[in-house]
Amino acid sequence: MAETATVQFRVTGMTCQGCARAATQAIQSVPGVAGASVDLAGHCATVRWAPGTTPDPQAVVEALQRGAGFAASVLAADRPKAVEPTWSPLAGWRFNLVVGLAVTGPLLLGEWVFGWGLERWFQWLCFAAVLPVQVLCGARFYRGAWLQLRARSANMDTLVALGSTTAFLYSTVALLAGYPGHLYFVEAGAILTLISLGHWLEARASARAASALEALLDLAPPTARRLDPSGTETTVPVAELKVGDRVLLKPGDRVPTDGEVLEGQSAVDEAMLTGESMPVDKTPGARLYAGTVNQSGRLVLRVTATGEATALRQIMVAVERAQNSRANIQRLVDRVSGVFVPLVVLVAVATALWWGLAFERAQAVHHGLGAWLWHATLPASPWAAAAIHAAAVLIVACPCAMGLATPIAIMVGANVAARRGILIRDGQALEKSGRLTGVVFDKTGTLTRGQVEIAAVEEFQDGNPTGGELIRLAGILASPSNHPLSLAVVRWARAQTHPPSGASLSSSSDLQRRDAQSAAAARRSQPVERLPGGPEEAPGSWMELRGQGVQARAEGRLVRLGSLAWLRECGVRLDGLSKFADNWTDKGATVIGLAADQDLVGFFALRDTLKPHAWEVVQQLTVQGQRVYLVTGDHARTAAAVAQAAGIPAANVLAEARPERKADFIAARQHAGERLAFVGDGINDAPALEQADLGIAVSRASDVAREAADLVLLRSDIEAIPEAIGLAQATLRTIKQNLFWAFFYNAAAVPLAALGFLSPIVCAVAMGASDLLVIGNALRLRRWRQCITTSQVPTPGR
Repeated sequence: MAETATVQFRVTGMTCQGCARAATQAIQSVPGVAGASVDLAGHCATVRWAPGTTPDPQAVVEALQRGAGFAASVLAADRPKAVEPTWSPLAGWRFNLVVGLAVTGPLLLGEWVFGWGLERWFQWLCFAAVLPVQVLCGARFYRGAWLQLRARSANMDTLVALGSTTAFLYSTVALLAGYPGHLYFVEAGAILTLISLGHWLEARASARAASALEALLDLAPPTARRLDPSGTETTVPVAELKVGDRVLLKPGDRVPTDGEVLEGQSAVDEAMLTGESMPVDKTPGARLYAGTVNQSGRLVLRVTATGEATALRQIMVAVERAQNSRANIQRLVDRVSGVFVPLVVLVAVATALWWGLAFERAQAVHHGLGAWLWHATLPASPWAAAAIHAAAVLIVACPCAMGLATPIAIMVGANVAARRGILIRDGQALEKSGRLTGVVFDKTGTLTRGQVEIAAVEEFQDGNPTGGELIRLAGILASPSNHPLSLAVVRWARAQTHPPSGASLSSSSDLQRRDAQSAAAARRSQPVERLPGGPEEAPGSWMELRGQGVQARAEGRLVRLGSLAWLRECGVRLDGLSKFADNWTDKGATVIGLAADQDLVGFFALRDTLKPHAWEVVQQLTVQGQRVYLVTGDHARTAAAVAQAAGIPAANVLAEARPERKADFIAARQHAGERLAFVGDGINDAPALEQADLGIAVSRASDVAREAADLVLLRSDIEAIPEAIGLAQATLRTIKQNLFWAFFYNAAAVPLAALGFLSPIVCAVAMGASDLLVIGNALRLRRWRQCITTSQVPTPGR
C-alpha cells in the first residue's frame, strides 16, 4: 500500500472552535487531502494526503487564507509543533485571563463597591489601566478580524473587536471632552476578559470532546521487539516494521501493528476495537490488531499490515471522517451564518441611530416593555446610550453557538460510538437514524451465528443410496467457495472420508483461512479440481451464482449444489422424492440439494443457531418503536421458524429472496412511507445496504472500510444494534437541541440588547455561556446509556 504523506502547518488567527472548524473545512476543500486535524491550542494543523497524491502545501496555505481568512505557513518536518507549555500561566487564553482579571477585577470593585465611577481621577485611572488590556488582550481579536476582512468575510472576532472598541473609543472621546457622566472603560476591558474566559472554558470542553480520538492515537506503542532470523530480539521503532517481520509480544505488551500469531497462546484484550470487555483467546493462525493488549502469554507475531493499512488506522480515519462530516441540517446553519455577522452589524448601526436620534422615543419603548420584563439603568445622554447599546448588540450576538451546534455533537457522538465498537460513517447517518421506522435483518451471519453445521443428509440415485458419491461430489464442488453453507459442506465431507486420489479437498490450513475470511465476498469463478475419471471439458467451468449456489461441469454432467428453488428453476426433479426437506425445513434448518443434470443426488439439512440475545434485541427494537423484518434466501418454513424463535412477526418475513430481491423489498417498503435500516454481515448484502435508509454492517475490525454501510459494528454481536441506533438518535436529538438553543438565544438576546435591557458586561457573559451550553449539552452524550428496563421487554412466549 502506498504511504500517506503528512504535512504540518502553523495557522494564526484562530480564536475559537468555530475558527478551527472553518480551517478544517478550508483544508479539506483542497484536492488530494485525505484528512485534516486542527489543533486550536497549538495553532497548527496536520494534513494527511491521499495515497499516491503529491502534497501541495501551497494550495493548503491559499485555501486557509482565501476560504477561512487565516494565515498559514509550513512547519519543517523536524520542527515540533508550537504548543506553549501547559504549565505556563500565559499559555493559550490564560494570558488574556491573567492580565484581564488583574486589571478589570480591582476596577470593578472601585466602580461597583466603592462608587468611584464618576470620579475624574478614577476615570483617568481606568483609561490608563484598560488601554494595555485593549491592546494586548484584544490583539487576538483584532488580528482575527483583520484577517477575516482581508478575506472579505466576518466572524465572531469582528463582532467582539467592534463592540469592545466602540465602548472604549466612546469613553476616551468623552473623557477628553470633559463629559461628566458615566464612562465605560471597565466594560470595554471586561468584555475582552469575559469572552477570553469563555474561549478558555470552551477549549477545555472541546478537548474532552476530542479525547476518544486522541486515546486511539496513543494505543499503538512507539517501539516493537523485532526478531531476526536467528531469533535475536531487537527493539526498533514501529515505523521500521515491514510486512513479514516477526515480532515478540510479552504479557502486558500492546500489539504494535496488525499480524497473525506464529507461535504461542494467549488472551488478548480487544476492547479498543470491539468494545467487548472479555479477552479473546489467540492461537497460531489467529489475527492480531494494532493497539490491542497481550494479557497472559508469550506470542510471536508475523506482520501482515503496517501504517495506514492497520485496522487501528482505519478506525481512526473513520472517526475523523465522521467528525469532519457535514450533516444536511448544517447547510441551513451555514447559509444563516454567512449573513449573520453583517446582519448583526446593521442591527448595531440601527440601534445606535435609534438611541442617538430618537432618544426619548427609545426610552419610552424601553420603559413600556420594562413593565413586562425588567427595568435597566440607561445612560443619561443619547449618544452614550447609542454607543453602549450598539456595543451590547455586537457583543451578545453569538455566531459560534450556531456554528458549533452540529459539529460538536457529531464529534462527541462519533467518539463515544468508537469507544463502544461502533463506527458512524458521517453526519448524514445520524440524520437518517432519526427518521427510522423499521429494521430489516439478514439471517445467516447476522441474526444467526453464521456457524453452519450439517444436521442430516439424505442421498438418492434412482431411489437407492449411493454410498460415497454424495460425499465426493459435494465436497469437491463446495471447496472453492467461501460461502458459510459451502464451508459447512466441506467440513462435513472431510469428516466423512479422506479425499479420493486426484480430487483433493482443501487442506486444514486452507479451511481455517476460509473460516477467518467467511465474511468476505465469495469468489465468482475458479477452476474445479479434477474428479476421478476426469472431465472431458476444460477445467474452469466452476461458477458461483450469488444467492443461489455453485455449479461445474464434470464427467459429462452439470453438477449443481444450491437452494431447492434454484434447482427447481434449473429443471431438477424434486417433487415427491422425500419428506426430508419438509421435515427439516419445519425445524428451522436450511435445506440445499445436490443434483447431476436433472437428477437429484441428495439433500443436506444445515442448521444455524440464533445469536445470543437475538430475541432480546428484537424486543428492544420493538420497544424503541421500530418494526422488525427478516429477509433471507432460505425456504419460507425455515425463515418462519427462525423468525418465531427471534420474536419477529410472520407477516414481516421475506423468504427465498435473492440479494437483488432484498433490495427490492426495502424499496417497496420505502415507497410505502417507511424508513428502514438494513443489518447485514456484508456477504451478498451490498445492494440492500445501499438501498436502505441506514445501512448497518456487522463485521470484524478488518472489514472497517466497508463503504456500503452507514454504521459499522466492530463485533458481530447484534446486541450492539439497539445501542448503535439509540446513540445515533441521541446524537441527532442533541444536534436539534443545540440548534434550537443557538437560534433562540440570538433571536432573543439581540433584540433585548438593542432595547437596552442587557449591559455589555452581561452580554459578554451571556455570549460565553451560550458557547459553553452548546458544548456541555454535547458532552452529555459521553454518559449516554441504553435505557430499556426488563419490564419493557416481554418474556418469550408472552
